[in-house]
Amino acid sequence: MTLSKAERTRQLIIEKAAPLFNRKGYADTSLQDVVAATGLTKGAIYGNFANKDELALSVFDYNLSALKAGMAAALASEVDAAAKLIAFAGYYRSAFKGLAARGGCPVLNAATEADDNYPLLRPRVRAAIRSWEKAVTQVIVQGQEQGRIRKGIDAGRYATLFIALIEGGIMLSKIMDDPARLETALAQVEHLVRHELAT
Repeated sequence: MTLSKAERTRQLIIEKAAPLFNRKGYADTSLQDVVAATGLTKGAIYGNFANKDELALSVFDYNLSALKAGMAAALASEVDAAAKLIAFAGYYRSAFKGLAARGGCPVLNAATEADDNYPLLRPRVRAAIRSWEKAVTQVIVQGQEQGRIRKGIDAGRYATLFIALIEGGIMLSKIMDDPARLETALAQVEHLVRHELAT
């Protein structure tokens, strides 16, 4: 499908603004920052977005879609549920350098900001986290049905724990400029999968 000129311009704005919002924050990224990144005029930006809030939400959706695509590919790479969970952790191991270069995990960054400074993002971030928890929970439940994950495991609890470990590891690695912090968290996820979940 060929995009129209207006659609291409809108997409260009989102793509150029995405790393800005992720690095500087949604509240602190100015329209002038977007103008400088895109080379477009304010009029061109306002011709595609009603206001900065509409652009911010579009940018979050764009950043999230890239993250979700990577996670989905990792989960789809294996058939066995335990292997899927290990691949899920492995995705963050391989993606961390790129995430860090773009300012970090867009869900973590938006969650931190939406909590106090940009409440407009809160419903989007909550929906993203619920979707993430649901995807991991489904893998665990499928593993129980396959006989590859122990019965009686609280799938939702482990999904939340895995996300907390990964997001915490990303945050610590980024702020401390030390990827080993994330590696510690990912190793713990893998340990839990192999020694608490897998049959």
